[in-house]
Amino acid sequence: MKFLFIFLVIPIFCLAQNDFQKAENYYKQENFRKAKPIFQEYLKAHPSSNRTKEYLGDIASYSKNWDEALEYFGELVKNDGKSANYHFKYGGAMGMKALEISRIRALTYISDIKYHFERAADLDPKHIEVRWALIEFYIQLPGIIGGSERKALQYANELSKISTVDGYLAKGYVAEFSGRSKDAEIYYKKAIDYGGSLTSFEKLSSLYEKNNQPKEAMDTISRSFKVHKRNQLNYQIGKISAQYSLDPELGINSLETYIKNYSVKDGVPKDWAYFRLAQIYKNMGQRAEALRWITKALESRPDFKEAREEKSKILSL
Repeated sequence: MKFLFIFLVIPIFCLAQNDFQKAENYYKQENFRKAKPIFQEYLKAHPSSNRTKEYLGDIASYSKNWDEALEYFGELVKNDGKSANYHFKYGGAMGMKALEISRIRALTYISDIKYHFERAADLDPKHIEVRWALIEFYIQLPGIIGGSERKALQYANELSKISTVDGYLAKGYVAEFSGRSKDAEIYYKKAIDYGGSLTSFEKLSSLYEKNNQPKEAMDTISRSFKVHKRNQLNYQIGKISAQYSLDPELGINSLETYIKNYSVKDGVPKDWAYFRLAQIYKNMGQRAEALRWITKALESRPDFKEAREEKSKILSL
């Protein structure tokens, strides 16, 4: 009888495990629509599976279904209050939920968000993501309800001990948000000198753009391209060239290269590259070429509002 019981149970267990692995594979492929119902069925059979609840909470977060995410992450925190990651995800879901509701209601979330983020930081001294979340939390909040540049810098200093580059980027972010552009520039440059990451270059070029320093922004992106060879950087160079009438030959070459090597992973659709080429040719006074490119942009996307407005400007040349 015992042998028969084992004989029946083992195949059922194996089938359940196979389903779970199938859902995990869908999840890794970001095919959440297929992964979710399998995880849900698995959870019905294994209601104590924290791993499944975390997957379902992550899927809900991806779908911006914050109420559902809070339900799963809330259960996880109750089941394992010593998991830094559960506290981090629970606090993060609360923060995103707070952004979608009225300011008065959002105020009721602040103490809980703070608690779960800080609890995660205490539980895991090397948790980078939660320290970034705390920096964002303290720097974005008005001082009257708990915001504090001093606290943001405290966590930026903690980040420096875990990751030198993240520390520089965090200090640059705090300085930029607080209107200290020169300090931000220094920190972003240090991040580039230390690690040369794509993010470091992006932060510095974005700072220059915000401060109306297009030449410096273009030089930074050009340096980044030499290091990282990312096609998306060709578009960024072309965009600055178009917006500020700067180095049109470089802008045209960069945009044409972007179009030639374009893939969906580059992020910005090709119709925007056509649009920027039209702008550059308009800036150069070459009406026919500008019209050719803006027409191409509108053929690609007829409801392209900015392109329609740009075509009117070109026609008035």
